[in-house]
Amino acid sequence: MSSEYLWYIPNQVEPGHRGDSAAEGHRSLDTLTEHALALEQHGWAGALIGTSWGRPDTLTVATALAARTTTFEPLVAIRPGYWRPAHFASAAATLDDLTGGRLRVNIVSGQDSLAAYGDSEGDQAHRYGRTKEFMRLVRRLWTEENVDFAGEHFGVTGSTVSPHPIRRGDRLHPRLYFGGASDAAEKVAATDADVQLFWGEPLDGVAERIARLKKLSRDLDRDLAPLEFGLRITTLIRDTTEQAWAEAETKVDEMARQHESVDEHRRSRAVGQQRLLDLHARGEVLDDNLYTAPGRYGGGGAGTTWLVGSAADVAVSLRKYRDLGITHFVLSDTPYLPEIRRQGDELLPLLRDDVAPSPERSREPQQVA
Repeated sequence: MSSEYLWYIPNQVEPGHRGDSAAEGHRSLDTLTEHALALEQHGWAGALIGTSWGRPDTLTVATALAARTTTFEPLVAIRPGYWRPAHFASAAATLDDLTGGRLRVNIVSGQDSLAAYGDSEGDQAHRYGRTKEFMRLVRRLWTEENVDFAGEHFGVTGSTVSPHPIRRGDRLHPRLYFGGASDAAEKVAATDADVQLFWGEPLDGVAERIARLKKLSRDLDRDLAPLEFGLRITTLIRDTTEQAWAEAETKVDEMARQHESVDEHRRSRAVGQQRLLDLHARGEVLDDNLYTAPGRYGGGGAGTTWLVGSAADVAVSLRKYRDLGITHFVLSDTPYLPEIRRQGDELLPLLRDDVAPSPERSREPQQVA
């Protein structure tokens, strides 16, 4: 299976996300459209649009950007507690139909400001049980007529979504991406996700999780196409290895001045995020160029670990993840817009199958004995 490369579009009320240089008009439609058009022009399939309460609505942003582009594919992050499944299935199918099948969906089950939009949830088992029902029901509404469903969390009677999403080859509907590293989350991914997204863990950790999820899929009698795997990570590239590491260390020094240490903000972390934060105990640089220091100073999610180096260095590392079975890559670095162009022009060509990049130089991993 060929690999797909997406970026990240900052969906923030305040400017300066992860050091982005955009300030005035950073979330205007013109500015965000400039990002989306640059993605089209520089070889990217599309971009993840993040979600949480207090940020612009992701599906609305995706709709606006899709209307101004021709090939850009938004990966829209949504939460089951924010949407009712039939309402979401209809809204998403409409956008997919209008864009000729360009929508992708990232289901998020992490904690949010639930009370602000009238949601509530119980323990972890309840949260992931609800997510599983949401994904299963949305998929049925996208592919069937007159759907009856009576679950613990959701139910519909005689429900038909019209129009259905675009069908094209093996694509029956927008892919459902999903993340999560807990046992409960992995069981949901193994049975109901199309793509399991990993954060930037070392190669051995990703290999272990892929093997476990494949086994879970067999043990739990998955009745969908085989689960695919994706990586969401920061990729910091510069002209040379030395320049990249100098820039990475400068950024971390600035983070250290502005943020509290990880020990002070590690409470109530999701399992996957905690795995990333704990990596620093193994060394500041793992594998060839996986930089763990950002997690010490407030880096979260994709900003916790970075692949650092020249374009050739980072391409070699991404190819190693691809060799493990990763086929979906969601990359980013700041400032976002210039890096769309730089990495599209310098990194993506090295990831084609007919190009075999050679790393310029790699730092030695600093392992703990």
